[in-house]
Amino acid sequence: MYAVRLFSVRHSRGLERLYDALEAGLIRMAPLLKRIGYSRLEKPVAAVERGLKGFLFDCQMCGQCALSSTGMSCSMNCPKNLRNGPCGGVRDNGHCEVKPEMKCVWVQAWEGSQHMAKGGAILDVQKPVDNRLKGHSSWLKAVRDKTEPPPAPAKKPVAKPAPDKPLVDKPPVAPSAP
Repeated sequence: MYAVRLFSVRHSRGLERLYDALEAGLIRMAPLLKRIGYSRLEKPVAAVERGLKGFLFDCQMCGQCALSSTGMSCSMNCPKNLRNGPCGGVRDNGHCEVKPEMKCVWVQAWEGSQHMAKGGAILDVQKPVDNRLKGHSSWLKAVRDKTEPPPAPAKKPVAKPAPDKPLVDKPPVAPSAP
């Protein structure tokens, strides 16, 4: 798997094109996917995604794929699960301090991003991993995120002061001594 992962980073430009085409196709199919039901599609799509991305990128199925932003190097392969760049322990030869036989995932990500049309996306800060999405399809999530409006935020009721109470409490006045 490690050799295929390195191959994917070296060929990140072609894989970026393939990834963009897949996403565009899924977005065009969004009305059909919605009609079938995302919950019904989750297991089969996640299985295909796990197999394909697992082989090509050693994907960890975090449910929030950032491959298109990380030079086709899955940041979840970092032993420290760092999502936004390398730790301070990258060795002089570019290898990981935790797994010295492995090249740092972020060194690979930088190299892969240099070949990509949207390589500057590596500078975008990624959100923290939402572990509730682990094992779920990031493809279906991307389709929903790009085709459906975000849920409206819940409105909090505004607390109004009671009309008979003053807005600011005044300290009690001590009785004066005779």
